[in-house]
Amino acid sequence: MDRDNVISTLNDLIETCKDGEQGFRTCAEDISDAQMKTFFTSRAQTCTDAAAELQEMVISLGGDPETRGSASGSMHRRWVDIKTAITGKSDEAILNECERGEDVAVKSYRNALEKELPPDIRALVEKQYQGVLRNHDQVKALRDQVRTAKNLTR
Repeated sequence: MDRDNVISTLNDLIETCKDGEQGFRTCAEDISDAQMKTFFTSRAQTCTDAAAELQEMVISLGGDPETRGSASGSMHRRWVDIKTAITGKSDEAILNECERGEDVAVKSYRNALEKELPPDIRALVEKQYQGVLRNHDQVKALRDQVRTAKNLTR
């Protein structure tokens, strides 16, 4: 894979991280449970840190790193805002949308790992991918926990 394609792949992942950062911050603002607010705030910081690592890698390759999230991530957040304004901001609804965002992140990292990346870059992307998988699984577990609690109170 040539340098320009590697930089493009890394910039795509930076957008994914920036989308995750904004998504987690939005969840932290909207969720009612204090422990989940802390969880989402820490996940947002993890995304910030991951983006910074990728940006450093792009700079080291002589490229211009992405500094914002994607247009699709922004559109998804706007759609979530509209949807939650209509249906209410239940913790379950927030967690459902967060999981949907994490599905996109998992797919982005899988796509990157399918490419021929230099070993040092592959190692970084793989490390971050494992974090994305943990985020996804934790969000799903929180969502399932909220669903179960809701069903028990019925």
